[in-house]
Amino acid sequence: MIVSTKGRYALRVMVGLALKDRGEYIPLKEIAEEEDISQKYLESIMSTLSKAGFVDAVHGKGGGYRLNRPAEEYTVGAILKLTEGNLAPVTCTSQGCSRPTCCKAMPMWERLEKMIDDFFEGITLADLIREGGEV
Repeated sequence: MIVSTKGRYALRVMVGLALKDRGEYIPLKEIAEEEDISQKYLESIMSTLSKAGFVDAVHGKGGGYRLNRPAEEYTVGAILKLTEGNLAPVTCTSQGCSRPTCCKAMPMWERLEKMIDDFFEGITLADLIREGGEV
């Protein structure tokens, strides 16, 4: 499993918004500059986050983006699943195995997928902020 730039950037942006969470809308341009992400690419990411209800968006003067719930309520898993589609380590767990009845490795892949899911679902934006880790 490799997390794409879209997933990593979405996570960075969400952490950034959580750090600035004062109820204010942060302009897209400001987010792009602070996170060193192209504004065009960031528009796509923010659109995805907004449509999924992860952030509130206001267009026009004084507009921008903000979190719509506390940082403790956002899991890394939810953000990555939204942007990546899934976190499956191999395609046969997410798209179906061509040999499900005889594949001796399938149980291992399924356990790995569950471990990955449990790991990322067990980390919130608030945890990342507390730990001070880079995203």
